[in-house]
Amino acid sequence: MFLRFCCAALFSILLAASFARAQTDPRFAQARANGRAFEQAVAASQRLLHVWLTHADSQTLLLPDRIPGKIQTFKPGETARLYTPHNSGADLYPYLILTAYLTDPDLYRGRMMEMLRNEIRYTNAPGSAIPGNLELTTGKREPPSLFGAGEYAKDGLLTVTEYLGRTPWFYRMVDMVTDAMNQAPVSSRFGLLPASDAELNGDYLQALVRLATMTGEARFLEWARRIGDAYIEEVLPGNFGVPSGKWDFQTHRGDGRLRLRDHGNETIVGLVLLFALENYARTPRAEKYRPAIARMLDRVLESANADGMFFNEVEAEKLQPVNQGLSDNWGYVYGAIYAFYQCTGDGKYRDAVRKVLAGLGKYRNYAWEPNPKLPLGSFDGYADSLEGAIYLVNREPVAEALGWIESEIKVMLAMQQPDGHVENWYGEGNFNRTALLYALMKSQGLRPEPWKPGTGVGAVRDGKTLYLNVESPEAVRVHWDFARHRRVLNLDRNYVRLNEFPEWYAVEENALYRLRKEGGTAEQVLAGSELIAGVSLSPGNWILDPYER
Repeated sequence: MFLRFCCAALFSILLAASFARAQTDPRFAQARANGRAFEQAVAASQRLLHVWLTHADSQTLLLPDRIPGKIQTFKPGETARLYTPHNSGADLYPYLILTAYLTDPDLYRGRMMEMLRNEIRYTNAPGSAIPGNLELTTGKREPPSLFGAGEYAKDGLLTVTEYLGRTPWFYRMVDMVTDAMNQAPVSSRFGLLPASDAELNGDYLQALVRLATMTGEARFLEWARRIGDAYIEEVLPGNFGVPSGKWDFQTHRGDGRLRLRDHGNETIVGLVLLFALENYARTPRAEKYRPAIARMLDRVLESANADGMFFNEVEAEKLQPVNQGLSDNWGYVYGAIYAFYQCTGDGKYRDAVRKVLAGLGKYRNYAWEPNPKLPLGSFDGYADSLEGAIYLVNREPVAEALGWIESEIKVMLAMQQPDGHVENWYGEGNFNRTALLYALMKSQGLRPEPWKPGTGVGAVRDGKTLYLNVESPEAVRVHWDFARHRRVLNLDRNYVRLNEFPEWYAVEENALYRLRKEGGTAEQVLAGSELIAGVSLSPGNWILDPYER
């Protein structure tokens, strides 16, 4: 009897000690803070989703590029109720899809899908998958736009596909890009190209590389190589080693400019992604491309300021800035630089990325996109700059950069108006994109289903172990992330790439993991595939680590 009493007392002491550790363990305290940050960012995204749906056209459900507001103004004669695939389609609609997927599955399966049906019905040219602008008031459809298709694919449908895989939006992208490349209008000695500028050629190049790996279809790789060869063999040698903003493939001359913000840096990103494919396959093109891309990236780095930040635009020959404005897309370009390091192992490119990340503290409250109506400039500059930083800290968790992300996301989220809007234009989709990127960083890629206001999922990784906090009024089903770069895109390596959703704590489908609640004695042994499908977790602290016999 006395022995049983002593054992019971000892068990109570150990249980109390375990409970005390749970209350003081800094990893769980950080996980709980991360969960609250997750909830705040997702809630902001949901508010924006619902306010934009109030502006939908009653017949098509499509959304206009802009709506009247305190900040947004229209030029004389500009159509207020205009849907364009390169604006509303590329930058707004896709991130409302992803927000609905995470916060409202019924809305995702219903309204978002109906918008896709109507987008095909009302914007496609007859017999073609290429969309055109649509005047929502009159129903007038403008001619098909290769620019619209390229932007919609690269900035919108790629992101949806990166995160959700082969949904109906993937097949929309496949046919749209296929029809666009079959109608490519620019003659060159390499074949017909979609455009003569670095933006649109880069758009298609980024889409084609992913479609080549996802489908295995030779036509996508052939089209990508056509664009790649045109730049490696003609444009770069003719423009001092860097892409020209515009290039005439008949006179073989360009504008002598290198643009390092959007509407110009897209070809840099695309060329590195294409090189990654060629390098993995050890093709003759890889040997040809490598020195040209190395020179391109070296010259890009040479153009940066002392902190490693890029100017919006520089003269290609002397690398002198056209003006002193800094590019909010700096992280996109550094993503390409890091991907080149992943391909080659050349440490100087990794060092360049770590340098710019370490210096981000100087750029707190920086107006990336100045606007006389806004003291800190447009939110869009924050959204793009934070996006690039999140891509990079996923691979290189530099402390200064992580601290900068925390300070600047607060600035961006505070720009949201009480009604849910930010600046009343299509770019608000980028607000949601970056808010969701941040939320998933704080949850280590885990997502609750269903998400409801007040539900927070935060996690901290320590080696191979995940410390997880669930804050919710009731049990919630939690889904783990997986190696989407391999399972969805068929890439050999998790290259940094524009419009990705980074992988944080990604489980392997056929590996085993132990899941247990902090302070409890019972544990579940689960396959990674079960974690991906979702596990019901009650509120509190949880621990997951690889199962070892």
